[in-house]
Amino acid sequence: MNNQNIAFVFPGQGSQFVGMGKALAQEYSIAKDIFMQADDVLGFSLSQMAWEGPEERLNDTINTQPALFTHSIAVLHVNQNLNLDLHPSFVAGHSMGELSALVASGALSFNDGLRLVRIRGELMKNAGEKTPGGMAAVLGVEIPTIEQLCSKASTTSEIVQVANDNCPGQVVISGSNVALDRVQLLLEQAGAKRVIRLAVSIAAHSPFMSIAQEDFNKAVASTPIKSPSIPTIGNVTASPLLDANDIRKDLQNQLTHRVRWTETVQYLIIEGITIFMEIGSGSVLSGLIKRINRNVITTLLGTPDDFHHLDSL
Repeated sequence: MNNQNIAFVFPGQGSQFVGMGKALAQEYSIAKDIFMQADDVLGFSLSQMAWEGPEERLNDTINTQPALFTHSIAVLHVNQNLNLDLHPSFVAGHSMGELSALVASGALSFNDGLRLVRIRGELMKNAGEKTPGGMAAVLGVEIPTIEQLCSKASTTSEIVQVANDNCPGQVVISGSNVALDRVQLLLEQAGAKRVIRLAVSIAAHSPFMSIAQEDFNKAVASTPIKSPSIPTIGNVTASPLLDANDIRKDLQNQLTHRVRWTETVQYLIIEGITIFMEIGSGSVLSGLIKRINRNVITTLLGTPDDFHHLDSL
């Protein structure tokens, strides 16, 4: 395996499931240690929630984000502990996964990253309670058309905009529920295959998160961050974050700006990446990457079986 061609990618919210990381912790003590460390930092048993549920609590954004983060970092530590000589040329993460990528790059410590992830989830949940909104997946319509229709459906106080450019033909929009209703009709008239309202009560990556911005800016500013030792692609810029200032700016802007995932993957492919390893829970990113470019290799690294099958690559 040529390490020059590998990128590690880290999932965000939506990839969680009850039992995540449990088998990994049972087989590798280093993974269990990371989950126990998370329990100590957070002051409650995140490990039990991730491994046993209940699902309702795990799916609460204030718990989902640290659980996903911890699972990803546990995988990284297993990789290092097994001395697999598996070193990515680039790292990137989808939304919250950007924080996992920053730990992988050496820009952020696990403990500091975990605290920031927890704060991020709390602030986003609080923003959703104070300024309720929603999100919807749009299938089969290109972004320029979606942007035009979102603008048409928005007013000064009722805004809807592109939140995630996930892959060609799959875009997530976010904003007020009233504007979402208006734009759904317009999108269906424009030929959308489907417009699927997501089971969330927050409008992530939209101006509805602005209420959380000041507190999140302070949290990011007070978090120790270093220049990354591995090139890390930012969600907002879809380009490498070169130093701590770049990282802070991207993290802060991420709350209200779109996740440019298609452009991120395209950038990595141009840079020579042919193998994308999804680090942590689920396979959401692998599916998106394959829809962006079918010629690349995607593989999962989140369970003991995934590590056992690495030799087949």
